[in-house]
Amino acid sequence: MTLLVAAAAGALIGISLGALGGGGSILAVPVLVYLLDQSPAQATTGSLVVVGLTSLIGAAAAHREGNVLLGRGFVFGLVATGGAVLGAAASSRVPEDLLLAAFAALMLLVGVILAWRQIRHGQSSQSSQSSQDSQDSAARHAAGHAARPTLDDPIITFSPTFACQCPRALKVLGTATIVGALTGFLGVGGGFLVVPALLLALALPIEYAAGTSLVVITITSAAALAVRSGSGVQPDWTAVIVLTAVSAAAAVAGARLADRVDTGRLQAAFTVLVLGVALYTATQALPALA
Repeated sequence: MTLLVAAAAGALIGISLGALGGGGSILAVPVLVYLLDQSPAQATTGSLVVVGLTSLIGAAAAHREGNVLLGRGFVFGLVATGGAVLGAAASSRVPEDLLLAAFAALMLLVGVILAWRQIRHGQSSQSSQSSQDSQDSAARHAAGHAARPTLDDPIITFSPTFACQCPRALKVLGTATIVGALTGFLGVGGGFLVVPALLLALALPIEYAAGTSLVVITITSAAALAVRSGSGVQPDWTAVIVLTAVSAAAAVAGARLADRVDTGRLQAAFTVLVLGVALYTATQALPALA
């Protein structure tokens, strides 16, 4: 029964991670804690294995579908590793109940922010929807999906002369460091954080942000796991392996789904996923602190 639960959860994790660029860690940690009876420390370590490997496979599939800006994801991920290392080191000094409660609080905060943005976007788009429908339809028919961001406007260049768009550089540095720190501290891949960060720092369309986030998640998960491996906490590797294998296969299907699902529905599903898991985790984690 335990392995069946792990397999079912792995399928959901993989599809959400591949299609939305997030949700894997949000689901992996509660599944490992509440369904597979692992401690928060075990779950947050095991989830990095599940999400890191799943993200690697999902990123490859998304890249084949044309939904990944590989260079930007690689650079953002490398910048985020500093925060991931510091966060992972700090997590070993925090009680497990507080760690899980912090995870729940972060989920609630991010879920509320995403819901607010979704509502605001829907309200602002209603007034201009009728005039844009024909243009958007023609653009989607011609291009298949949103136009790829230009790669000819780098943030920092060294040739022929040094040039720096410093406000953008600081925005990338700040958001990447925060994402990495939270990934390392909470033991999550951070797709629910990386996607908004990519939207904010690099202004990527949602379909590119979702695919590119898988590259970032792979890098930050590996960095955080390397630090956590020295803490002596060992998860139930049988459950972790089943979760990883099934979620990796499902991530491929999810990445293909991302190219066929309406962007608005993709964002709405992402928001609902974050809020739902956040509320459940909060109801379970916060009473433990009392």
